Amino acid sequence: MKILFIASEYVGGYGVFIMRLYKRLAKYGFEVSLFKVPYIPIKNLKNPSFAIFGAIKAITSANSYDVVHAFNIPSALPMRYIKAKKRVLSIHGVFSDQIGMIHSNTPGRLVTFAESKAIQWADKLATDSEASKKRYMEKLGVDFECTISPFDPNEFINIPDVQKKKQVVYVGRDSYEKGIDILQGVEDKIDADVVYCTDLDWKDAMLKLKESSVIVIPSRVESLPQVIIEAFYLRVPVVVTDVGGVSEIVCNEKNGLLIHPEDPKALIDSVNRVLHDKKLACLLTDNGYQYVMNNLTWDVMLPRYVKFYEDLLTES
Repeated sequence: MKILFIASEYVGGYGVFIMRLYKRLAKYGFEVSLFKVPYIPIKNLKNPSFAIFGAIKAITSANSYDVVHAFNIPSALPMRYIKAKKRVLSIHGVFSDQIGMIHSNTPGRLVTFAESKAIQWADKLATDSEASKKRYMEKLGVDFECTISPFDPNEFINIPDVQKKKQVVYVGRDSYEKGIDILQGVEDKIDADVVYCTDLDWKDAMLKLKESSVIVIPSRVESLPQVIIEAFYLRVPVVVTDVGGVSEIVCNEKNGLLIHPEDPKALIDSVNRVLHDKKLACLLTDNGYQYVMNNLTWDVMLPRYVKFYEDLLTES
């Protein structure tokens, strides 16, 4: 099977998942390619420039594919013009909701309009949590397939052993919807050093995560953060806001602590509780690790992705 992946970048967050899927499908025997074009590296111009330059490249390309799989709304326009038998559009979270929160209601409404058009160009729609799937049905009346991101322990072979530090870590973008400002506002009340990984490459961020005593994910809006799964595997206790699809993998008091968004007191109390209660920390990390290994490895998930693409080609 000949597959083309389209994304604005293949690093960080969702980009890590795309590269893992790319490598696994290629190893399985599929012919997988990555679509790359330059874009203007300025915040408000990055996505529009990628969509436009990508569409031009797609229109002029003579290559054809069995499946073109685009990731997130800016990739939808080039997806539309690539020569392919089937088109898949995966959206991480609810894109228009995220834009509306980051910028304002007006850009959010414009993106909702663009989103409603983009989803019509795909033969199959996918998202990474049941919460996002439900939200899209409510908002646009369309059905998505839930395809959770698999996990590959082999990616961590080159992450060295480290000595644990009494430190709390944040891993993510320096962006309003991620709630980083909430953590920054209370870090003087947390009984440990707080470190922020907002611009590190993946390996360095995982090293910081591995040496930490707790990870805090204080998001105002999310789908299903990959860093939760990475923390589970690295046996780092997770304190995370109960938003989006987080509760689909985090069970409060079992493999993590769930708190309400924008609740600084709950954040402080939960983080300090884990820092001082070693028995609780061990319970959370043991259960988190077992959850990943039992449910999210490629041994479990790859057959589902292969079936996803094979079924797509047989659909009329």
